[in-house]
Amino acid sequence: MRSRKFRDTVFILHRYIGLAVGLLIAFVGLTGSLLVFKPEMGQFLITQQVGSIVPQPQMVSIDAVLETAKSVSINRPDLKLDSIRLPPTSDLPYEVGLFDAANQLTRIFIHPYTGAVMAWNQSDSSFERIILKLHYSLLLGRNGEIIIGMSGLLLFLLCITGLILWPGWRKLITGFKIKWDGHLKRVNFDIHKVAGVVTAIFLAFTAVTGFFWNFSDFSYPLIYAVTFTSEPPEVTSQVVTNQAPLKLSQLLQISNTVFPKAKTFSISIPSQPEDAVYIRKRQNHEMFYGGSGVYLDQYSGAVLREVNSLKLPLADSIFSAFEYLHYGTFWGLSSRVLYLFVGLSPTILLITGFVMYQYRHRKSKQKDVMAKPHLN
Repeated sequence: MRSRKFRDTVFILHRYIGLAVGLLIAFVGLTGSLLVFKPEMGQFLITQQVGSIVPQPQMVSIDAVLETAKSVSINRPDLKLDSIRLPPTSDLPYEVGLFDAANQLTRIFIHPYTGAVMAWNQSDSSFERIILKLHYSLLLGRNGEIIIGMSGLLLFLLCITGLILWPGWRKLITGFKIKWDGHLKRVNFDIHKVAGVVTAIFLAFTAVTGFFWNFSDFSYPLIYAVTFTSEPPEVTSQVVTNQAPLKLSQLLQISNTVFPKAKTFSISIPSQPEDAVYIRKRQNHEMFYGGSGVYLDQYSGAVLREVNSLKLPLADSIFSAFEYLHYGTFWGLSSRVLYLFVGLSPTILLITGFVMYQYRHRKSKQKDVMAKPHLN
């Protein structure tokens, strides 16, 4: 009896959470599917904007790229240089990122062999950036992040309650069978249960990681605390009076001695004299943007901190795992393709779940009609 009451409670939770946030979760899932191949999408859109680049033997130095970016942005004092992203392939440009006071991104694309400015744009209005912001904040800023974060928590509860209700626990084959020749009501239910159980664990991954990211102000310190991991101290450069900072090319050479086999993904541009320079690296086992790097003193080139994704403290290893679990890169291309369909599953579950609700609601109304006394 207790088991039946527990199951009924779980069913009610599952039903009404789904009805309350199902449409929002479906929207987040669909935008997530569009973002599964975001790196490739971004590269394609850049190519469409700047045209084709014919690889040549020698690239311009990163120092020349920085000077070009400074010269073309001098008439935009509202923009602050943030970073330079190196070309991931020989036919793509350097990408200089700048931010304004509202934290809106602008990118300058510079030819890797001639040093010429190829294009620059307000990147927060580009297709992939709009989809990204819709995905995690609905374009509503912090309020949107809170809404999406809480939806992630509710999606996790939907996954847990759905797994509890899954009929396969009683008979395994029943949980994975779709009776295509059955009544429409039965087919709808079977699609719901199979789609749910196949994608539940992956939806749970995206839900939890999305929740933690959108509430990182409290979730990250919490994870550091529960794992007994010390938060890394802030690193700063030791300002040397009357001494110019080292060139980016010099700092890049130093970083290559720390990670000789890794590719450089990007270099941060210090905005204050005491800022350290962070050079992000991508080792062979890492995903597109790289999870390793080195902080350097911009005046002496001293290594202030090394970030090696193979030797991270426990809490930082968890944060690193978030990326693999959320983006679906843990099995390479196969898991990314899988996540394409995982993103579509909330829409399928919403539709089939709503149909199930309609069937039950209609049946309940019929019972009420039958229960009413008929006056002659």
